[in-house]
Amino acid sequence: MKKLTHIGAGILLIMSTMACKKIINIDPISNVGVNAFYRNYEETKAGLTGCYYGLQKPLEYEWMLTDLRTDNSKQGVANSSASINFEFNELDMFTLNSAHDKVYQYWLQTYKNIRSVNYVLKSLGASYAAGKTSLGEGTATMSAAQKNQLAGEALFLRAYHYFNLVRLYGDVFLVTEPVDPEQSKRITRTPVAACYQLIVADLLAAKDLLPQTPYTPTANTDVGRVSSWAARALLAKVYLTTKQPAAALPLLDEVISNSGHALLPSFADVFSINNEMNKEIVFAVRFKAGGFGLGNLMANNFAPTSSGSAIVNGDGSGYNFPTNELDQTYKTPATGAADNRKAVTMAKYSSKLYVKKFISPVLVKFDAENDFPVLRFSDVLLMKAEALGFGNAAVNLINQVRERAGAVDYVSGDFSTGFYKYPLDGSSPNSLTDEPRFVNALLNERRLEFAFENQRFFDLLRTGQTIKVIKNHYALEFDSHYKAYRPAFTLAELQANLTDEKLLLPIPQRELDANDQIKIIQNPGY
Repeated sequence: MKKLTHIGAGILLIMSTMACKKIINIDPISNVGVNAFYRNYEETKAGLTGCYYGLQKPLEYEWMLTDLRTDNSKQGVANSSASINFEFNELDMFTLNSAHDKVYQYWLQTYKNIRSVNYVLKSLGASYAAGKTSLGEGTATMSAAQKNQLAGEALFLRAYHYFNLVRLYGDVFLVTEPVDPEQSKRITRTPVAACYQLIVADLLAAKDLLPQTPYTPTANTDVGRVSSWAARALLAKVYLTTKQPAAALPLLDEVISNSGHALLPSFADVFSINNEMNKEIVFAVRFKAGGFGLGNLMANNFAPTSSGSAIVNGDGSGYNFPTNELDQTYKTPATGAADNRKAVTMAKYSSKLYVKKFISPVLVKFDAENDFPVLRFSDVLLMKAEALGFGNAAVNLINQVRERAGAVDYVSGDFSTGFYKYPLDGSSPNSLTDEPRFVNALLNERRLEFAFENQRFFDLLRTGQTIKVIKNHYALEFDSHYKAYRPAFTLAELQANLTDEKLLLPIPQRELDANDQIKIIQNPGY
């Protein structure tokens, strides 16, 4: 089969949903041409459902490009001879080059789904020009309400993909309509600022096109689809990333006040496969067990190696190995209040740490039910704290998340080991008395709340803390882990790998080599 470029033709899956069963019917249509579009509401909605399931494949690699490049995860077996662990080492220690396969796979799978989304949007008459996304006449016939709903959902999905791409790769190929492989070779990289223009335009349109219906826990065919609240929450995160907190605040306030979403009393219930799409989940990538080829791989990938069926049926691969530092960051004293998130997030098997958050029973290996949260209500609360900046109002929001996790009011005791809410009295030595302490506390809270949800790397980037935090992580874990590697290297040599240039991933070398029309410029440092 001919290998295609980053937006080459793939297989577009068309799926229909039934109530809360997530999927049933899978009907592949191959070799779709750039001039073939959907004709009516049923076809277009089915095509969009295929785009939802197109979100799954990038998640197979996303943790490698995010959490593995932070202080949350590491390649846990020094001197392993497994080829996959060599690839993990290169990401973990920032020594990768532009031929890294997993960097390419994430890129490829993301662009394949962008292409599928663009087919849907073209059929609906959506277009992007001069920094504005608009909806005109399309090829598909349907009511205005149906058209707005589908277009709003599809625009969110495209913005979500490009938001991830631009944060990971920098300037990327901005493709807003279907093109054939030869046309794709004449598209060059678009500057980051222009990429964000599209992302913002798509999300502004999405939030206005989608109905502002409050969350209700009813099972119906729309469970798991994008809402106007999800568009607002993602747009707020985009604004925080682009240093526009004032623009983020009203969006977050709308979600908090009007969406019907809220924190669940129990952190564990957020991730239960018996409580999926609960009121805390603003948006999630959905998976379906049962032999459809749409199950979640994370249960088996993240379970420890040689654990047999003790953790999950079919054994584990031992990927996404939690750091000792993260393990010790959760406050779990023998007596008194403890952070109940730790027991949900990670565990130990035979003295080795593993990610527990996305492990559920499976009948068949790599076929777990767990959905993957992209936006949670706790994220909305902590984004509002970030947008507000240092002050009691923001600290109260952090405390709201900590309280759900088990924190209690501080009266006395060792704040460094106990699990307490932050005192609002500025005279207390445990208060957040200035902006740097506030930012550290906020980042720490996000780290504990969203561990292994692929948010840590983006949080550090957004707040300018990446290099400082990861170099400190190397220092903390050097003697217990990195020092064992052969050939040996010093801590200084390990820390020197991490530069401002290496915060961006390389454009996959296959993209550069495959293009015989124009020269694509590689990111500096690769």
